[in-house]
Amino acid sequence: MTTTHFDHLIVGGGMVADTAARGIRELDADGSIGILSDDVDAPYTRPALSKKLWTDDEFTWEKVPLGTADDTGADIRLRTRVTAIRPDAREVDADGQTYTYGTLLLATGGKPVPLPIEDRSNGARALTFRTAEDYRRLRSLADEVDRIAVVGGGYIGSELAAALVQNGVDTVLIHTGAVLGDAVFPAALAERFEKLFRDAGVEIVAGSKVTGGEADATGARLELENGDVVRSDAVVSGLGIDVATDLAESAGLTVDDGIVVDAQLRTSTDGVWAAGDVASYPDRILGRRRVEHVDNANEQGRAAGRNLAGAAEPYTHTPYYYSAVFGIRYEAVGTLDAALDTVEDWIDPERGIVYYLDDDRVVGVLLWNVEDARDAARKVLAEAGTLSRDDLAGRIR
Repeated sequence: MTTTHFDHLIVGGGMVADTAARGIRELDADGSIGILSDDVDAPYTRPALSKKLWTDDEFTWEKVPLGTADDTGADIRLRTRVTAIRPDAREVDADGQTYTYGTLLLATGGKPVPLPIEDRSNGARALTFRTAEDYRRLRSLADEVDRIAVVGGGYIGSELAAALVQNGVDTVLIHTGAVLGDAVFPAALAERFEKLFRDAGVEIVAGSKVTGGEADATGARLELENGDVVRSDAVVSGLGIDVATDLAESAGLTVDDGIVVDAQLRTSTDGVWAAGDVASYPDRILGRRRVEHVDNANEQGRAAGRNLAGAAEPYTHTPYYYSAVFGIRYEAVGTLDAALDTVEDWIDPERGIVYYLDDDRVVGVLLWNVEDARDAARKVLAEAGTLSRDDLAGRIR
C-alpha cells in the first residue's frame, strides 16, 4: 500500500471542496492540497444541474466546472472512495492507498435517497439526482422518452419537474402533500405555487407515497400507498439526501444530525474540520443547524479552508437558500414551516415577504420575487427578540 502526504486533505469533491481550496490559498500559497472525490467530475456548480442548464440556452456545459485544480493547484483524485479515517495517526485510506495529512476537511455531503422499487434497468430508467453524471443521464432520457415521473415535492423534485416539462417532456410529479409546497408555504401561496406547475402541463399526483414497483428497459411502474399505479417511461427520485456521516462515526467523531462542529468548524477530533451539507454548526443568529444549500457550501467551505490554513476564525455567515421555477424566484433565511404562524406582507400581487413566527418570534423569512433583501431578512432574524408582529409590515422592501 502506497502513502501520499498532503498538507491539507479534503474528503469530498463538491462545491465545498472548491471554496475550501480557495480559502486555503488565501493564507497558504504553497501548501499541498489533496481532494479525494468519488465523483467522476471535478468540482462543478451543482445548482445548475436542476436550474440553468435546462432553462437558459446561454448557460452551456462549459460554465459548469469550477476550475479548482487550475486556480488552486489542488491535486484532485476522482473516482476515489475513502473507506477509513484514523485521526490519531492523521491517515485516510482510499482505494488501496493511504493518505497522510496535516489538516483534514470532511465535506462528504450526502447520498440521494433511492426509490423503494426494484430496478431491473440498472439505472437506465430509474435515476437518483445529485451529480453531473445524473444530470447527463436525465438529459439524455429527456431527449429519448416521452413521459418521466418525478418523485418528491421539495426543492429538487419541483425544480426537476419544471425543467422537464419546459423541455417538452410529459411530466408527472408525485408528492406526499395535499398541495405542492404546502409543507413550507402558507396555504394560499402553496395553491399559487402548484398552479404554476399545472398551468405548464405538469400532472400532479398529490397525497401519494411511492411504496413499490419496478423499472426495466421499457419503463417504470410505481405503486402508490393508496393502491394506485403510475406508469412512465422513466422515473427520477427527488427525495433529498441521506447525510454521509459513516466515515466520521467510524473515526469516533461526534455525530448528531450531521458531524458536530464548533464555531470554527472544528470537529470533536483535533486536526479535523467539517463543512457543507454534512456539518451541524452553531449559527450565530439561528442556533445549531445543518444546511443543505449552495450559499452555505460556498461560504462555509471558504471559512473552513481558511481555518485549515491557520486562520482560527468563527463562521459568522447565516446562509440563505433559493429556488427558481417558471419565472419566479424565492429566497429564504431561517426556518420555513407551514405549521408555524405566518405574517404576509405583499408589495404587489407578484412580490412579497412571508415571516414565520414561533411563539411570536420571527424564525424564518421568505422572499417571494423580492431581490437584494437577504441582508434585511438576516437583520430581522437577528433583531427578532425586539420585534412585534406589528413591526413587520413594510420592514423589508
